[in-house]
Amino acid sequence: MDQFLQHVINALSLGSIYALIALGYTMVFGVLQLINFAHGEIYMLGAFTGMYTIRWLRLEEHPGIGSLIIALIAAMAASATAGFVIERLAYRPLRKSPRINLLITAVGVSLFLQYTGQLIFGSDPQFFPTGILELEGYNWSYGDLVIEPMQIVALVLALILMVVLQYIIFRTRLGRAMRAVSFNHDLASLMGIPTNQIISATFMLGSALAGAAGVLVGLIYPKIDPLMGTMPGLKAFVAAVLGGIGNVTGAVLGAFTLGLAEEFLVGYWVPTYRDALAFGILILILLFKPSGLLGVHRAEKV
Repeated sequence: MDQFLQHVINALSLGSIYALIALGYTMVFGVLQLINFAHGEIYMLGAFTGMYTIRWLRLEEHPGIGSLIIALIAAMAASATAGFVIERLAYRPLRKSPRINLLITAVGVSLFLQYTGQLIFGSDPQFFPTGILELEGYNWSYGDLVIEPMQIVALVLALILMVVLQYIIFRTRLGRAMRAVSFNHDLASLMGIPTNQIISATFMLGSALAGAAGVLVGLIYPKIDPLMGTMPGLKAFVAAVLGGIGNVTGAVLGAFTLGLAEEFLVGYWVPTYRDALAFGILILILLFKPSGLLGVHRAEKV
């Protein structure tokens, strides 16, 4: 039983990270019908921004939740800015182009950010400062069950950010405008909604969540590198599709489902299939329920 609970805790921590990244995918798709494959690199940028913020401000000398919040805010701000620039320079000029053009552009932006990251940060892995909360040696043990405090911190912070996002989407004017643009661009524009600004805000909001995920991953798995966003980004995309791409609640459900599936595969079956599992799930979803767990099938005029 202790082993089962250990896997559940690990899965929830992992799933919360996937959820923060998947929310960016699903929000952008909801308003623009675009799969932003550069989103994983935004997550990488958040991790490096958090690391350098901690080093430059010497936040490890003043450990505490306040220092962690400063690192999170810096990472989210840098990631949001990157999301805005990417949308403005790469995607907006092609908005009326065929979707394949946008897809190819997204892949190109992803590769550009990966290799620019190697040029700026170096290609060797770097180690994220983990002493910002002074939690080393504070493991909570119950028999064979060992709970890492940093996992709990990451899970709680991720859940708080998800709740804030839900509030923004369903309780604010920005959220109402985002939902209106998602429903119909032209109609929203005729109603006086500034669609360009709303789309940019959506990119910034989703990118900020990915940046926060980068910091939380750095605290749990301290080794970071410029290519770290590739696999988590693809898995978060699978989570978004699993839950129903375009559905915010579905993205969270898909992320936690994928986290549980991965953790139990590693714990009870073949660990080497961990990365392949996500793509196996993607194939099954596309074959048997393309709309995802909570998605709704929509007919399109062509």
